[in-house]
Amino acid sequence: MKIKLDRTICDGFGICAKHAPEHFPLDDWGYASLAGGPDIAPADEDAVTRALLDCPVHAITRLSEADRAGAVPDSIEHRPPA
Repeated sequence: MKIKLDRTICDGFGICAKHAPEHFPLDDWGYASLAGGPDIAPADEDAVTRALLDCPVHAITRLSEADRAGAVPDSIEHRPPA
């Protein structure tokens, strides 16, 4: 499992830190940080998934297979300049 934390939309509720404190430590102002990088070990997936689901502003997202591979999403079309 791979995740992303968007600190620009975090409102500092701290729910993620309650569920997975080793992955989401709070800074001095109470906002979450992502510790240890985006790759989540299988043993920690349940706690991180709970943090993801309970985040009221959806600041934590699970990256899809396309995101992990660095692929361009299907919704983006590439057209040569006219």
